[in-house]
Amino acid sequence: MMLKGLIFDLDGVLTDSATYHLQAWNELANRIGITLPPEANDALRGRSREDSLAVILAYGGQESRYTAEEKAAMAAAKNARYQELIKQMTPADILPGIVALLDAAQAAGLGLAIASASKNAPTILTQLGLMARFDGIVDPETLHRGKPDPEIFIQAAKTLGLAASEVMSFEDASAGVAAIKAAQQFAVGIGDAQVLAAADVVVPTTADLDFARLQQAFTAE
Repeated sequence: MMLKGLIFDLDGVLTDSATYHLQAWNELANRIGITLPPEANDALRGRSREDSLAVILAYGGQESRYTAEEKAAMAAAKNARYQELIKQMTPADILPGIVALLDAAQAAGLGLAIASASKNAPTILTQLGLMARFDGIVDPETLHRGKPDPEIFIQAAKTLGLAASEVMSFEDASAGVAAIKAAQQFAVGIGDAQVLAAADVVVPTTADLDFARLQQAFTAE
C-alpha cells in the first residue's frame, strides 16, 4: 500500500506546547493543594482538558470534592492561563527536523493533517507559521472519546480522504500511540522506546525523523 498522508499530534510532536500545558496544570494543582509527581507529565500528555483535570484530582484524592460546575471553572481557568502562555510562541518553537519532514512530505505530494486533543491547535499552528501547510485539522469538539480511543485518528484520515492503510501517524505519548494502532494506522513514536513500544517505529527525538527512512519502514510493513 502506498503512503499518501501524514497525521500529526501537535503537543510534543510539532512543538513543545506541552510545556505550557504542564505549567498551567501545575499552577492549578498547586492552587488546590495537589503536588504532581514527575510521572504525571506523561499521564497528562495528549489528553483532553476534562480527562487531564480528572487525572490531577485523582493524584490528590479529590475526585469527589468538586461539583461539575467547579470542575468546568477550573478547566476554563487553566485554559485561559495556557492561552496567555502560548501567545509567546513563534516559528522558533517548531521542534528540530519537523520543517524538513513537512517539506519532504509536501514535495512527495502527501496530504497532511492534525490529530490533536487541543482546542487551541489553530492558534498554535498560526503562531508557528504552519497553518497553511495542513490540509485537515480534526476539531476536538466533534469527538465523543479521547485518546487512547482511535476516533481522532480515524477522523484525521477521513479529512484527507484516505484509508487507514495509506497514512502514517506521529505521537509522543503512549495513549496516542495506542489510539493510532487502534485506528489500524502505521505509528511513529517520538521519545522513550519503552513507553512507546507499541509503535511501528520509535525515534528518540523529532530531529531523528527522516522521511526517506520512514517511507522505507512503511513500505516494508
